[in-house]
Amino acid sequence: MTAHPLRLDHLVISARTLDEGTQYIADTLGVAPAGGGAHPLMRTHNRLLNLWGGVYLEVIAIDPHAASAANAQADGSAPRPRLFALDDPATHARLENGPYLSHWVARVERPKRLSTWQTQYPQRIAPIVPMTRGDFSWSLSVPDDGAFPAWQGAGNGVLPSLIQWDSPQHPSTTLPATSLALKALKAVHPQAELVSAQLQWLGAAHLLELQPTDGAAALVAELETPDGLRTLK
Repeated sequence: MTAHPLRLDHLVISARTLDEGTQYIADTLGVAPAGGGAHPLMRTHNRLLNLWGGVYLEVIAIDPHAASAANAQADGSAPRPRLFALDDPATHARLENGPYLSHWVARVERPKRLSTWQTQYPQRIAPIVPMTRGDFSWSLSVPDDGAFPAWQGAGNGVLPSLIQWDSPQHPSTTLPATSLALKALKAVHPQAELVSAQLQWLGAAHLLELQPTDGAAALVAELETPDGLRTLK
């Protein structure tokens, strides 16, 4: 484990639309996400739901208004791929069956600087992209192709993106409080040994219960709610 172990920042629910993702969370957890906003650079938008312990849940989807308006970047080049594999045809096909827990994000806290860390280990950590939404600003590791982070070809959403908040406040301090608490974050992966090695190197192995599988990679989050244990997957 590194000298500065990472913290869980938030869970990511991918959805075709924010309304579909919001309904999935409301049906599963009994509370609907709210707030959030747009990410102009990535042409996505989100809604958020607070959890105990400085963690939150993000529902993210392609922003249809941004997609129709931003056909090129300021320099005339094509817009960069959206984050969290939202442009991947495989993601689109899976979302036809409904929203799902696609990813998680780990927080890098100071004095470690995420941008410096990435510069030192560019093969281990994806490029860092500055992002904003309203009053919030942060740095996020995003592969150039918009795919999920990977190590030696292993990833599929099970390895976390890395975030460092640059604004004074964290979303969890501004979202309405809830009685929802994450009990466990679990995953299965066909290349569990590679994933485990990268998690150990990052200082994030303590955040995820990982098991090998002969099937597809998958994430599961178990949450305590007023109505008992509920599962997002």
